[in-house]
Formats: sequence, structure tokens, C-alpha cells
Amino acid sequence: MKNIYLFIFFIITFTAHAQSPRILIVTAHPDDETTFPVTIFKITHELKGSADLALITDASGGYNGLVASSYYGMNLVDSVIGRKHLPLIRKKEILAAGEVLGIGNFFFLDQLDDYYNRNEKPYLEGKNWNIKYVESRLDEILAKGNYDFIFCLVPGEGQHAHHKTASISAIRAVQRYKGDRKPIVLGGQTQNKGTISKFTRLEGYPETAISLTAPIFEFDRTYGFGEDKKHSYMIVADWVKAAHKSQSGDMNQAMHRGDLETFLYFEINGAARIDEVKQLFEKVNNAGFSKK
Repeated sequence: MKNIYLFIFFIITFTAHAQSPRILIVTAHPDDETTFPVTIFKITHELKGSADLALITDASGGYNGLVASSYYGMNLVDSVIGRKHLPLIRKKEILAAGEVLGIGNFFFLDQLDDYYNRNEKPYLEGKNWNIKYVESRLDEILAKGNYDFIFCLVPGEGQHAHHKTASISAIRAVQRYKGDRKPIVLGGQTQNKGTISKFTRLEGYPETAISLTAPIFEFDRTYGFGEDKKHSYMIVADWVKAAHKSQSGDMNQAMHRGDLETFLYFEINGAARIDEVKQLFEKVNNAGFSKK
């Protein structure tokens, strides 16, 4: 009888796991999640999964809020004012974005959002950030979260150093993970139709190599449906972008742009687990208002 109960428990647990994916998003700044908001929305709202977000920086940078200066009543293109007020403002904004996305838990690691550059080494070497703290927090989050997938940005050469460091830190956290079942880590990016991803790995970081046998997984957020085809999931991306009012310059340029949310499969996941990602994106693409 005991074995029967264990078998039933296993079936229920497996079914819940298969139908309700658990996601951890690891990004550097509030608004980085605008790279793949619809995929997250569909997982949390239509697949009844869950998503948490680990934010690495304190969000004290990003002085491009000309229109936001009027909205917030302060000069948000001034670095002194920005350093003082942006951390709280941008935390409130990511919470608002998270309400749209269905984010359950936020983890704020509060590393200095110092300045735009492309050299990730001072951050990974612990000169600009307390990287040991970042690593220990990510280890704790993964150990407690029972995540199926980790979403981060594709760490391309032209990316912000903070983006690359956050993604490499996420990959390394998965490599260190001691649980029975490692989460699968995917690199996300926004692309237009007809664009070919050229990323294979970030030079000097073999852990960032993508699998050359795995497909690129994607969701087309421009697909029209409903009355006169005037509906699309692009509106979800716009809702999330609109939450980031302090970044009015960047968000203005990004609004209603980007056809596809695409995800690359890192080689460290192992070839045997590609099918798990295929199944996830089949569900993502077939849930809600799909083409089928």
C-alpha cells in the first residue's frame, strides 16, 4: 500500500512539474526583462507556472529620462539626482512590471549600477562588484527555488558589461548547483523576423557556448488574432515597457518593436535536455491565443 501511495505522489508531482514550469530570471537592470516579457507572461498566466526575478544592480544608473523628469518632478538626466533617487524609483518600476508579468518573488542584490561599458572583467573579478556575494545569493536562490529554467540575456560581445556579468553569473550558478536536477539555463534576446543570430559564445568564457545541435526557441509576439486581427501579444511587451517610466528615452525607442523573443540553449545543459525546452516552447506557442 505504501508503494502505491508513493507512486501516486510521484505521478502528481511529475504532472504538476510538467504543466507548471518554474522560472528564475537573472538580469542586471530593471527593464532588462523587456527582452522576453511575453514568454514570461504566457508561462505565468497561461501555463500557470511561476517566475521569480533576481536583479543584480541597485539601478542607480540610466540617466535618459527627459520626459520622465516631468513625470517624477526631478531632473533624471542629472547623475547626482539620479544616483540618489533612481534606486527607489526603478525598484518601484520593476515591481509594476512584475505585476504584469506575474513575478512571484524579487531578489535585489544591489550591486552598483556604475556606468555603461563593455568590459565585464572588473565585475567578474570582484573589483567593481562584490561578486562573492552575488555568487552566494544566487546559490541560495537556486537551492531554495526548485527552478526548472533560468532565463538570462545572451551575453554577446556588444552587450553592456553588467548584462554579460549577470548572464555569466547565472550560468556559473547552474554549474555549481548541487541539487538532483539542475535547472536549464537559456539566453534570451529580442529579434526581428529574418534576422539570424550569430552568437556562438563569448570569447574567453567557454561556459557561454551555445549548443550547435539545439534549435533556436522562439515566440512570435506580432501574430495577430481576434477581431480584425488587431490583437497581438505585443501589447504585453508594451505594458511592461511602459512601467519603466524613468527610462523614457530607451523605452520610447523600444515601444512596439521586436518581432520575436528568441532563446539560445547553452551547451552546459547537455544534449539530453533539449527536448525539455522543445516541450516548454510548444506549450508556450500553443497556449492562449495561438496560431492553431
